[in-house]
Amino acid sequence: MQSNTTARRPLMWKLPLTAGVITLAVFAALSLCRPDTSLILALLIIAILVVSGIASLLYAALRRKDQFEITAVTLAVVWAVVLPIVVLNHKYPFELRDAARWLISSREYKREVLSQQTPVGDLKHIEWDGSGFAGVANNTVYLVFDPTDVSHASGNKPGFNGCGVWQVQRLEAHWYAVLFYTDQDWDDCTK
Repeated sequence: MQSNTTARRPLMWKLPLTAGVITLAVFAALSLCRPDTSLILALLIIAILVVSGIASLLYAALRRKDQFEITAVTLAVVWAVVLPIVVLNHKYPFELRDAARWLISSREYKREVLSQQTPVGDLKHIEWDGSGFAGVANNTVYLVFDPTDVSHASGNKPGFNGCGVWQVQRLEAHWYAVLFYTDQDWDDCTK
């Protein structure tokens, strides 16, 4: 007697895992781009993922029914990677980028900052990051070396040279990423 049920093929995890790892790598690389560039590229990639995902599902459903399940799982894995990264980058646009850059290149940044000659009482710093378009709504992040480590140790947001500070992120002892309020920069505040 023959059985009318067909044997189910086991789901192959190689494609979903590979797609997830590649997606993670692409969006991690985007985190290292400037926030403006990262946003534009992320929107472009997300649009491509939406269109290609819908097309892949439709093709698998209509032509390759045996591939529908693996296609759906692959898309689920990709979106499970993309959505948290996009949400975190939107909520913490500078923090994730600052932490990643510091982890990768802190030696070079320390060397650059410490080689500066600054007036007595001024903190050594470099412009480290920023966003904005054509001189409007610019947000500037400075990498700051504070040898005393006192003014920022508790996570305070003191003014720097008369400028208000939106956020201070401690990268390690004596080193901070300092985000000034929109359209303020270090040189304007020292005048």
